[in-house]
Amino acid sequence: MNEQEQLEESRARVIEVISQNMGLYGVTPSIGRLYCLLFFSEKPLTLDEMKEELGMSKASMSNAVRALLDLNMVEKTWVKGVRKDLYVASDNPHQRFFDYFTTKWRHATMTNTNAIEKTTDELKNLLDDPDTSEEVKAKAEVDVAKLKDWQEYYDWLDRLIHTFETKEILDFVPLHKEEQEKR
Repeated sequence: MNEQEQLEESRARVIEVISQNMGLYGVTPSIGRLYCLLFFSEKPLTLDEMKEELGMSKASMSNAVRALLDLNMVEKTWVKGVRKDLYVASDNPHQRFFDYFTTKWRHATMTNTNAIEKTTDELKNLLDDPDTSEEVKAKAEVDVAKLKDWQEYYDWLDRLIHTFETKEILDFVPLHKEEQEKR
């Protein structure tokens, strides 16, 4: 095996593993392969170049690029004299993770917290209503207690998300292993 083949085989290994794990970011393996293509590319690529390299349709390629742009995994770039849009892989994986984690978890936390608060209020109204049967009141009290535990969990999760948004998490888990070892 010559050195070019070794290089390609090494890259193919990483591309395969990364693309299979892109579900963590909510995208398909083909979008993961596109990201890796841009990651290993020595120059910005156009949609046509990416389409040709991966054998995807132009519509699929456009949707894939849009998904990667939304995840801040890919950026548009400009090169003098080139009229077509060019794309490169984002060079800040930590920020990508922070953005994705905080966006997804913040949304889920807010949605769940709102549902819990609304449900708790409704259950408390049942408990306060003199016409509510004792059987329903007993069940509502159990539900309110369970929902209180969930609310405490979402309060904790909200604080955790905040540490990612403010980068305070880096005080506990630095970006570089050497920084952690110095502590």
